Amino acid sequence: DAASRDALVALVAAVERDGGRLDVVVHNAAYFPLTPFEQIDAPVLERTLSVNLSALFWLAQAALPAFERAGAGRLLVTSSVTGPRVVYPGLAHYAASKAGVNGFIRAAALELARRNVTVNGVEPGMIRTPAAGNLGDASVAAQIARDIPLARMGEPEDIASAMLFLASADAAYITGQTIVVDGGATLPESGAVLGDG
Repeated sequence: DAASRDALVALVAAVERDGGRLDVVVHNAAYFPLTPFEQIDAPVLERTLSVNLSALFWLAQAALPAFERAGAGRLLVTSSVTGPRVVYPGLAHYAASKAGVNGFIRAAALELARRNVTVNGVEPGMIRTPAAGNLGDASVAAQIARDIPLARMGEPEDIASAMLFLASADAAYITGQTIVVDGGATLPESGAVLGDG
């Protein structure tokens, strides 16, 4: 259970036990049932905040002693453009959680910098995953792709590449930042400026 504090503590302990050392942790869990604002009830809101935001706190707290034993660490977070930059109807709860994630990234980066732990995130846009199917049928996906300057939805590999960069030595002097990986979707004020390509 991605929202269970005990499960996250056990996960970190198992990695150290089986792998000997923890260098990088990625929080990549998300929960976002498409729910109109006025229909969001307590269980949906609590589960969304628990998986998307609270679990990040628990995972970071569990990983910190392991990072300190290793002498350094990289805490990486999958955020989203939804919340920090744009919104999508039916995702007010998700947007709020991801805006909170970005606040966490900056605050934790500052608090952990003197311990040689960097904290960064990736903000995916529309990525072709099974979860993207929650947003509608194939015609919705086609319209979304048309509205992206690079004229396609992203692939999971696009996000993985950004995460690998942030985990690499090339990103050793980067902390408290997020990388937007959205094909340019958050650039135009309106999709109308794209024309027919």
